[in-house]
Amino acid sequence: MFNRYIIKELDKWLAQPIRKPLVLRGARQVGKTTLVEQFASRFEQYIYLNLELPDDRQPFEQFTSVEALVQALFFIKNCSMEQKKQTLIFVDEIQEVPAALNILRYFFEQEPDLPVIAAGSMLETLFDKNISFPVGRVEYKVIRPVSFAEFLDAMGEKTALTQLEKVPVAKFAHTKLLQLFHTYALIGGMPEIVNSYSQNKDLKALSPIYDSLIASYLDDVEKYASSESQIQHIRHAISSSFLAAGKRIKFEGFGNSTYRSRDMSEALRILEKALLLQLIFPCTSATLPLMPDIKKSPRLQVLDTGLINYLVGIQKELLGTIDLHSVYQGTIIEHLVGQELLSMQNLALSALHFWVREKKTSNAEVDYIFPFEGKLIPIEVKSGKEGTLRSLHQYMDEAPHAFSIRFYSGELSITEAKTSSGKVFQLLNLPYYLGTQIEKYLDWFINSNQN
Repeated sequence: MFNRYIIKELDKWLAQPIRKPLVLRGARQVGKTTLVEQFASRFEQYIYLNLELPDDRQPFEQFTSVEALVQALFFIKNCSMEQKKQTLIFVDEIQEVPAALNILRYFFEQEPDLPVIAAGSMLETLFDKNISFPVGRVEYKVIRPVSFAEFLDAMGEKTALTQLEKVPVAKFAHTKLLQLFHTYALIGGMPEIVNSYSQNKDLKALSPIYDSLIASYLDDVEKYASSESQIQHIRHAISSSFLAAGKRIKFEGFGNSTYRSRDMSEALRILEKALLLQLIFPCTSATLPLMPDIKKSPRLQVLDTGLINYLVGIQKELLGTIDLHSVYQGTIIEHLVGQELLSMQNLALSALHFWVREKKTSNAEVDYIFPFEGKLIPIEVKSGKEGTLRSLHQYMDEAPHAFSIRFYSGELSITEAKTSSGKVFQLLNLPYYLGTQIEKYLDWFINSNQN
């Protein structure tokens, strides 16, 4: 079953004594509707409303009171009001009736026992249309592509999933988990892709699905843009982003274009609001708080690594590799680890972070920094020996702690390393496939070294 982890989050939401209507955010095609349909099995009744449909939209457009609205919804969907507390209402494509977002506040204030979930795309664009948002009256969660753990579940690999979730992972499970992760790295985490592959195991059959996914994002451009010229900027930004994913970019001339910095910055930020990508600006400190430096060049993280593989044309190379770090200069596996780190974060403000030190004499860059219990843990995605992790050593010289992580193709281990200045630190070497388990491993790693 997809979304097993976010389903647990929905269960927590449902059990809250003071429960707000929940707004699910996420790029198109990441499975928001499927998720809610799975969750709806917990209820006696399920009311699904798609506000792209005139009949479903009408009660919201004619809103006079929440009492009348609830009665209308139960009537048009032939549901019993006697089962109201055991009914889930799902309002899909809520952006089609912007005023419906504000109506959600009345559910919180006047119908607190009625579970209500809404979903839509590009909700942020409504801020520019003088729409009153129900601040403090709704809760937000972000839906992302399928994680490796969810991929295993979808593939029916129950024993592999059980081993993945054990800390520490058993040595006998390493080879199979790594092989399965290679498949996941190849196809990515878009639900329609994973579903097709789980049923047919046919890589060739995935090509038209990739094409349709990309076409759907290009077709959505007119919904995001405010002018004809901006349509062209966003179309270029979409197609170029997948080619530049995992790399640091400059807005001026982005994607070998003649477009100005301002045009590309606006286009990429619109796509960021649509959750199709994330601009990751670097941090320069090894301590909290996280303060990205927006004057420096950002790194580009896009929605899904499988889409990158398809558009860049490296699927065959991935099929034959022993170590994912040897493909595409290591960019694919670095990007995928970031995707895995994000997959377990469902808050609206969740983001990735990385660290740089840029000086005339030498530069250093650590792939990710991960906040955990007051520490910023550095993460490198690298093959090779510990001594080759020069940037990690420079970071550890500045860090007020002695814990670091390296994702690689080898087995789980903990090693001791020493910087050139003599600082000793602990390096947790994690197989690539343990990205979603990072918090459990950090707890195990840090506590085992402190006891």
